Amino acid sequence: MKPFRFGVVARSAASRAEWTDKARKIEALGYAVLAVPDHLAEVLAPIPALVSAAEATKSLRLSTAVLNNDLRHPVVVAREAATVDLLTDGRLQLGLGAGWAQSEYDQAGLSFDAGATRVERLAEAVAIIKGLLEGEKVTFAGRHYRVTGHAIYPLPVQRPRPPILIGGNARRLLVLAAREADVVGLTGITFQRGGAQPDVATFRAAAVDERVEIIRKAAGERYDRLELSALVQRVVVTDDRRQAAAELARRWSQLDPEDILESPYVLAGTVDQLVDDLQARRRRWGISDYLIFEAGLDAFAPVVARLAGR
Repeated sequence: MKPFRFGVVARSAASRAEWTDKARKIEALGYAVLAVPDHLAEVLAPIPALVSAAEATKSLRLSTAVLNNDLRHPVVVAREAATVDLLTDGRLQLGLGAGWAQSEYDQAGLSFDAGATRVERLAEAVAIIKGLLEGEKVTFAGRHYRVTGHAIYPLPVQRPRPPILIGGNARRLLVLAAREADVVGLTGITFQRGGAQPDVATFRAAAVDERVEIIRKAAGERYDRLELSALVQRVVVTDDRRQAAAELARRWSQLDPEDILESPYVLAGTVDQLVDDLQARRRRWGISDYLIFEAGLDAFAPVVARLAGR
């Protein structure tokens, strides 16, 4: 089993001082990763935010969580990723996704294609990005992208390239992640109606079993080299985990409290219970990497102190 690694998704700050203080706190509490999402909303732009956080910290890994592939050409992504890796002394994790929020596409005047098309486009982008980051002169002719004899400068510090995380929940995307990523990011949420209707039915343990089996079959011989990551939607440190689960079930009507307590996407209970739950989930699913949202930063820190790196 791979050792536990924990990270924090941080979205915003009102000043450089606030942002760098946040990054230093995340590192001081023992978290291994600071991740910044990518939305056309009230969120810091991820690339400059990660470089700024690196300047304020010593060893914290910096991750995009995740870049919307449809907002940037893969050649640009590769060039920026390589430069970030250089400027952070090799601390970048490059998270990539297919995009899901139609409202952002509409605001930017972009076509919001069907999910299958967005994943197909991401697959082409990943092939280009990996080749460029590994120092190849890339020529690629696909349905969505065409690149002719291009190489990037600088090359990243990490060899053969920075680790790539591909995150999502749909079957097609998880198959792509299993075949091409270093880290498979499990989100548990299906965004229907262009993101207007999040579906959390796959929070259930049986659905996680199915997703992990999809990844296992698609990855084949490379499965043991993959890291499985879960994006935790709620952290509730409490002496009454069943009450917490009941309250969440009222919000997520598709789930009952037992579904919630068994899910890797929710962590509810005492510190001891959370430690036991995480170890059990690693044994069942092999999930060793967890990203939590900033709201749970302090409450979850005692769990990080107990399990990080173990």
